[in-house]
Amino acid sequence: MNGLQVLTWMVSRLLGCLRLTPTKKKSFYRKRLLRDLASVGADSIPIVSVISACTGIILALQSAQQLEKVGAISYVANLVGVTIIRELGPLLTAIIVTGRSGAAFTAEIATMQISEEIDALEVMGIEPVRFLVLPKMIAMLIMVPCLTVWADFVGIFSGGAFSSIALGINKVTYFNNSVEFLKLHDVLAGLVKAGGFAVAITIIGCWQGFLAREGAADVGRKTTNSVVISIFMIILLDLFFTALNFLFR
Repeated sequence: MNGLQVLTWMVSRLLGCLRLTPTKKKSFYRKRLLRDLASVGADSIPIVSVISACTGIILALQSAQQLEKVGAISYVANLVGVTIIRELGPLLTAIIVTGRSGAAFTAEIATMQISEEIDALEVMGIEPVRFLVLPKMIAMLIMVPCLTVWADFVGIFSGGAFSSIALGINKVTYFNNSVEFLKLHDVLAGLVKAGGFAVAITIIGCWQGFLAREGAADVGRKTTNSVVISIFMIILLDLFFTALNFLFR
């Protein structure tokens, strides 16, 4: 099968899994899901926290430089909050998850494909897409929005702490301005983006894994392809969601 045929096969099998057909191996699949939840979510928290904190401080610095010229430095909170919630929180989280989990999905499935473990699964009566892709998709759909909320919180908090210490903006004023200016619509728009990114990263990562054919060297090539294609799709989806949000604001 060529790349498009493999993608069609995988997506159709994945959609077939949504019918929730009963299985006698629930604990077997549950263990896979718990492992993927930990891998995607808990293991990503440190790097997401550090990058979000740095981003919040950078945004506060850049905003302060421009707003100080027009005597509106108190609006730093508004700019930092809106930029992180609407844009940078979901985007940076998705790129981090792509580099960690998307690449790991591809390497895992590619290695199994080359060593014929996927053929062995089928011989044992285990559906490969249900066993390998579905737990990853569920884990991503749960964890990427959660990580995005955490990234938003850390980014705003670090921006506020920095503004309080370095710019002399009152902490209470900063967080009151953030809460007052942000709308529920902004938070939901960021979470919708996060869900779209999660689906794209999982499908591309697993798809590239199933395409591996030519020995161990192909694992590295497919993993690189997975990260590059995923980041490209994340940027396109971000543009799409941002344009949609602008049209229906």
